[in-house]
Amino acid sequence: MPETSNDESAPSADHSAAQRESGAVADHTAMNTEQLQAIWVIPPTPLDGTIHLAEYDAEWPRLFAREAVRIRGALGEQALQIEHVGSTSVPGLAAKPRIDILLIVPDSAEEACYVPALTAAGYTLCIREPTWYEHRMFKGPDTDVNLHTFSPNCPESTRMLRFRDWLRSHPDDRELYEQTKRELASKTWQYTQNYADAKTQVVEDILKRAQSD
Repeated sequence: MPETSNDESAPSADHSAAQRESGAVADHTAMNTEQLQAIWVIPPTPLDGTIHLAEYDAEWPRLFAREAVRIRGALGEQALQIEHVGSTSVPGLAAKPRIDILLIVPDSAEEACYVPALTAAGYTLCIREPTWYEHRMFKGPDTDVNLHTFSPNCPESTRMLRFRDWLRSHPDDRELYEQTKRELASKTWQYTQNYADAKTQVVEDILKRAQSD
């Protein structure tokens, strides 16, 4: 998934009802610039530099809580689940100072049911991926936020939560992940997404241990 997205993602066989009907499901592997531009509603500015990682900040959970209240207020019952995910959700883990949020709505393909309300609350739709679990990603109105939207029973949301929970309770893998991130962050990347793609192997290795536990 694009790095305007969460830290960890990979393809799965299951998908939303809309995708089952269309037969449109694609593996979410590393994408080139042309492929990235195809899913961006609002293209990002190229990075052409290194990645800034901040030490863990106890303010991050509070920022998430504030956004969760705003999202719930905008969507009401349409917000089936709101979770803090990504590196900022793991105490003690260095991260890009960007709050990743997982939002589950009844059907993420039905944009009319939630996009206008989020837009009115100040969120901006930046990514649309119909062939990857009908993923939508929004930026926040003030805090640096990535709001990832999926439908219920999406394998990607399960992966996000499993990865978060494993890192919270397994310091060895948390340290391994942080070391890998620091090594990669020191390199120069055209887009932040290229940095995210480079983390794929360590994420997959950690997820395998989490799934077998």
